[in-house]
Parts: sequence; structure tokens; C-alpha cells
Amino acid sequence: MAPLRCEFLDAKTENDFLQHQLRMTQGQLRISFLLCLLFYLCFAFSDLIWIGYDWKTAWLIGTRIAVAVIVLSCLALLKRRPDSIPFTRVAANIVEVTGTAGFLLIAALRPSEFLLHAISMSITIIVLYIYIPNRLLYAAAIAALATLVFIGLAGWLGGIGGIALPTMAALLALANLFGYVAARRYQILWREEYSAQMVLKNLSVRDPLTGCYNRRHLHEQLLETEISRAQRYRLSLTVIMCDLDHFKAVNDTYGHDGGDVVLQHFAALLQAMTRDNIDSVVRYGGEEFLLILPETDLAGGELLAERLRHTMASQPVEHDGQRITVTASFGVASVDFGSAPPAARLNMIAAADDLLYAAKNSGRNRVRAQQLA
Repeated sequence: MAPLRCEFLDAKTENDFLQHQLRMTQGQLRISFLLCLLFYLCFAFSDLIWIGYDWKTAWLIGTRIAVAVIVLSCLALLKRRPDSIPFTRVAANIVEVTGTAGFLLIAALRPSEFLLHAISMSITIIVLYIYIPNRLLYAAAIAALATLVFIGLAGWLGGIGGIALPTMAALLALANLFGYVAARRYQILWREEYSAQMVLKNLSVRDPLTGCYNRRHLHEQLLETEISRAQRYRLSLTVIMCDLDHFKAVNDTYGHDGGDVVLQHFAALLQAMTRDNIDSVVRYGGEEFLLILPETDLAGGELLAERLRHTMASQPVEHDGQRITVTASFGVASVDFGSAPPAARLNMIAAADDLLYAAKNSGRNRVRAQQLA
């Protein structure tokens, strides 16, 4: 995690986190916008009390109404774009910049009250950092710039000088520092919580030894998702059942540690020779693995199985100074969902399993394939 901006260094992980938090973030934005808008408009009465009916009052009320219109527009657009991370950030930045600019204009038009404005400025800083969800660096930049402009206005229009001005500047600087530290803590906590959730989720769907998907995830989500997608777009779907030959002999000869190393090697080979984020590798049983290959016909599945078979047989596994040579057998079943009857999908894994055992019964280190209809 980046220490200053408090975001994941990996861009994909950060984007996944923002997507995960998006619903909550937009809910917080709506509440923050409405509360800030309410107080912003309510303080129009203070303009009348301090200034009375004057051209400045018209400017002040006009400023508050303009800010209100912009905030309400952002709220309306947020409702229309509930799934957009960039727009959510843009909306937060627009409201923060508009709100602080409006506040600074109000302070400039009421220069006799800069000591009271300093209190409001401190509250505004805390709101920018903590109560309006935004990137920490954006919030810090807006708050720091607004603070500098406010101090300049206090010295120029407010007539604050001597020790009062640097004291005010120091207090506002402390407000920025405390706001940044508090916001940083929240940002880190949210991401640590997300990381813990992802670890638990990963443990629930993956096999701890090989890192492949587990059988539970296969039956609860993975297989049905891929079959539904293939049916919707009338695509081919191929599954390959893989099994290491004579694996019991490997455990008996090299121990379970040696067997685990062989399993990890085979799983790594399957993952390396399939397509990232498209194909899925599942540990189906002890030494059995299942490959799910979307948009792949029988010929493509059979070709992949032959490549896997040849690579596994030609790459001995190194373990404790020994070379363990292991082969594997493969059963390939494919369905063309553009023409196959609905019943074909129910038989895919069973058919691949039968083909696997046909490969073993014919001498092992074999591939058997069949188009299901």
C-alpha cells in the first residue's frame, strides 16, 4: 500500500476495492452532500443578520444558491451513474471545490468576521478530509489550497495582522494535519478490511495446496456460470478431466511431501498453459484436476490436452535431489451449445470422467476425446 496516498500499489486491486466500496461511497456522498447543503443554506440567515439588506446580501445568497444547484446536480447525476467510479470521484471533487470556493467568497464579502470564519474554515477542512469520500491526495490538495487562500484573505481583507495571523495559520495547518492523519487512518483501515475479506473469500473458493479453484466453487458457481454464458451466446464449451498416473506409487516411493510437490508442479503446468482470466483450473479430487475452457471446441481441447500430456511426461519433477517422472491421462468432452440439446450440458463432467478412465484403461499417458450431442 502506498504510504502517502494510502492506496493499493496494484492498480487492479485498487480498482476492485473501489468497485467493492462504490455503493457505500455513493451513499456517504449523498448524506454528506445533503447535510452540507442544508447548513450552507441555513447560514443565509446569518448574512441577513450581519449585513442586512444590501447588494452584498444578494451576492451571498446568490452564491449559496449557486452552490446548492451544483450540489443537487451532482446528486442527480450520481443517481444516474451508480456504477461509475470516475464519475463518483469527479462529483466529490466538484462539490468540494465548489463548496470551498463559495465559502471563501462569502468570507471575502463579510471581511469583518474573519475570526469567526476561521472556526468555519476548520470545520470545512475536517469535512473535506473525512466526511466527503474522495481520494486522500485530492482532498489534501483542495484543503491545503483553500487554507492558503483563506489566510491570504484574512491578512488582505480581514485586517488581521501581528501575531494573530500566524497563529490563525498555525491552527489551520494543525486542522489540515489532523484531518489528513484521521483520513489516512480510515483509508488504511478500509483497505485492510477489504484485504482480509478477499483472503477469506480466496480461501473459500481455492485449494490451499495448489491454488486452483476447489470443487465447491465449481458446483456452486463456476460451472453453471460458464454453461449459462455458452448457452446465451451459443458457443462451444470444453472440459478436460486430468489425472496423474500411478500417483499412489509416487506417495509410496517419495512420501507425501514428494506427492505434494508433484501436485503443485502439475497444477502450475495447467495454469501456465491455459488462458488467464478465461479458462479455469479446478482441483477436482486428490490427484484429479478439471479444466473448463470457454469458447473452445473439441479440436482445441484435444490439442491442449496433448500438449499438457507431452509436457508433463517430458519434465521430471525435482524433489530432494531426485527426479520424479510422472505422466497424466486426459478425458476431453465438448458441447456446442449452438446445436446441442439441453441434456448434453448435464453429462459434461461425467463424460469427461468416463473418457479419462478409458484413457487409463488403454495404457495411461493417453488422451481420449468426444463431442457430446
